[in-house]
Amino acid sequence: MGESDIFKRVLIVGTGLIGGSMALALKRKGFKGQLIGCDTPAVLQSAKERNIFNEMYPPNQLKEAARDADLVFLSTPIDVILTLLKQLGECVKPGALVTDMGSTKREIVEMADKVLPKECYFLGGHPMAGSEFRGVEMADPFLFENTTYVLTPARPISETMRKAFGELLEKTGAKVVLMLPKLHDEIAAAVSHLPQILAVTLMNMVAQKQNESPHFVKMAAGGFRDMTRIASSPYGIWDDILKTNSDMISHFIDLFVSNLQDIKKMLAKDEMKALFEQSAAARLSIPKDTKGFLNPNYDLLVAVEDKPGMIAQIANACAENNINIKDIEVLKIRENEGGTIRLAFSSQENRTVARSLLVEKGLECRVR
Repeated sequence: MGESDIFKRVLIVGTGLIGGSMALALKRKGFKGQLIGCDTPAVLQSAKERNIFNEMYPPNQLKEAARDADLVFLSTPIDVILTLLKQLGECVKPGALVTDMGSTKREIVEMADKVLPKECYFLGGHPMAGSEFRGVEMADPFLFENTTYVLTPARPISETMRKAFGELLEKTGAKVVLMLPKLHDEIAAAVSHLPQILAVTLMNMVAQKQNESPHFVKMAAGGFRDMTRIASSPYGIWDDILKTNSDMISHFIDLFVSNLQDIKKMLAKDEMKALFEQSAAARLSIPKDTKGFLNPNYDLLVAVEDKPGMIAQIANACAENNINIKDIEVLKIRENEGGTIRLAFSSQENRTVARSLLVEKGLECRVR
């Protein structure tokens, strides 16, 4: 029995960027069931214009929308998810699967186990995907392609149900990872939440020094820009994350401060070389791709001139030889000079062929 036999009616509560993208991704892959959206009338009107859902309900009709749903996605801010779980506990049908798409997991999983009927299933979920854009207008059927989708079980679930849900998520291009809620929140605090705090702190510190001299921000070069890129993230996205994972974030702040104190002592004694070498080795151990791909990508760095048509030239050379570029990233460009573009391929063979093709066109390439 596959996902199409189990999930005939899928309800998505919260039809913005993430929820809307989930619906579009399933439609693109030929999902044969009914897709139901639940959101405010204004958001649903935008979804209607894009023909995303088969049925649509406003929030005050959640009970009617969920009554016959086989699968319910909760794609709203975390505090709203916690409230919705209580409401679903009164109307979700036995045997249905409820899942969320929130960025922290412990409070959500605990609430689900407390308020949902024992006759239904729950899996905490966190798709490691996003965009600087928001809203259903920006929903993208390719948003989940090659991204990690973390699932955190809260209660026993049948193998048939788990497998069917995994197959459904894989339709969107996501790679599924099972993880305990506590471990998820701990890892997220270290690699996502702490970096956000550090970026905001560093940006504000330098902005304050700007009052002393206008050159502080003017001299901010590539390293500073890279480290503070996420400092512009809107607080609305982070409010619930910080509240529901404050203990883990505080732990890593303390750990980071302790490490800084150690580094301060090493700096005074001119003992930093080993630290830089350890850091460089650890950095190289991070998967080469930048999106958390589970299947490794094979990277190629291409030096390019800063002139029109360079990306098209690279893409056409690969396309003409039936080589798919899995990911592309502009690493650095100096205006009127040039820079480096990172290409990612699914196999070493494709990378080798692509390198030969681009070298023939006079481009400098190196393997990373």
